Amino acid sequence: MLKLIAIVGTNSQRSTNRQLLQYMQKHFADKAEIELVEIKDIPVFNKPADKHVPELVSEIAEKIDAADGVIIGTPEYDHSIPAVLMSALAWLSYGIYPLLNKPVMITGASYGTLGSSRAQLQLRQILNSPELKANVMPGSEFLLSHSLQAFDKEGSLIDLDSIEKLDAIFDDFRLFVKITQKLRSAQALLHKEAENFDWENL
Repeated sequence: MLKLIAIVGTNSQRSTNRQLLQYMQKHFADKAEIELVEIKDIPVFNKPADKHVPELVSEIAEKIDAADGVIIGTPEYDHSIPAVLMSALAWLSYGIYPLLNKPVMITGASYGTLGSSRAQLQLRQILNSPELKANVMPGSEFLLSHSLQAFDKEGSLIDLDSIEKLDAIFDDFRLFVKITQKLRSAQALLHKEAENFDWENL
């Protein structure tokens, strides 16, 4: 069974993005072991000269390293990802490379009609950066709009079309994980490039 890490990309205590990931954890329990990871207690990235990362970041990096893939649930604030998620990703690419070639699925929920579409696009660009080099599943995204009305009292999605789409995307992601695991020929080279990359010396 696949082992996946689901990153809750917000510091909000009552987030429908967390609720969506919790639903996925329960709904796909027969297909994958999904562990939710919180980033709300990670300190703001401050680029320490010694490249020492906080203990919590190291723990999350170890979980990602050990996982087959990662799911990131992001809300959308001012057409972008939350600052807490940006900070977490900065830490996770500062002298450590747990997301290097790691299969990633992006989800997003929002109170309005767009379902965090702009934030998801931005997140894809960030994950493709030289320091991260994650392997984001192409051609699919799960956008949950009107998320305050999307769940029943038990925390399950109500709309059958949304459930069907999420099921299909998740099945594609499981296949994507297996394919990515076979694409290891350039792994050492990518790791070396990430280690040597420095925006300040371009």
